[in-house]
Amino acid sequence: MAAPRGAVAAYVPVYYGRMGNEPKPYRKSYWRRALNLIVRPLARLGLTGPRTHLLTVPGRKSGRLWSTPVSIVEEDGCRWLVAPYGDRNWVKNARAAGWVQLQRGRRRERLEVQELSAQDAVPVLREYYRLGRVTRPFFGVSLTSPDEAWLAEAPRHPVFRLTPTASRIGE
Repeated sequence: MAAPRGAVAAYVPVYYGRMGNEPKPYRKSYWRRALNLIVRPLARLGLTGPRTHLLTVPGRKSGRLWSTPVSIVEEDGCRWLVAPYGDRNWVKNARAAGWVQLQRGRRRERLEVQELSAQDAVPVLREYYRLGRVTRPFFGVSLTSPDEAWLAEAPRHPVFRLTPTASRIGE
């Protein structure tokens, strides 16, 4: 029922925090942009942690190359690319292109991407979560969560299998 004309609505405080296990929403804040401005050239030079690479992918509409720092999960001789913040532009671009380029120092390689089903993504997501403390607030699960919770969370974090397409570029 609407308030009568001329009535002043009661002030209702709005809670902007997170409740329980609700994941933190991703926002590209000034702080995050500044951090990417620092990490991007460091990854290009190979001066970041061993899992951090510079991902470059063509825009799905413009064709322009876009780069962003990412963390790679390596397990059993396979490499996986995880989107901890969900369907960001690089994810949509990688899906459209079917390939990405990873760079770390002088090592550059073009890789095909194959998106995993939610079921197949669960073990990779668990490992990514275990290794990456910075992105944990963006997940609605914990290391001790049951498989069913991880399976429900998986669609929010696309995972791609990386497969080499050609020899390394620029070595």
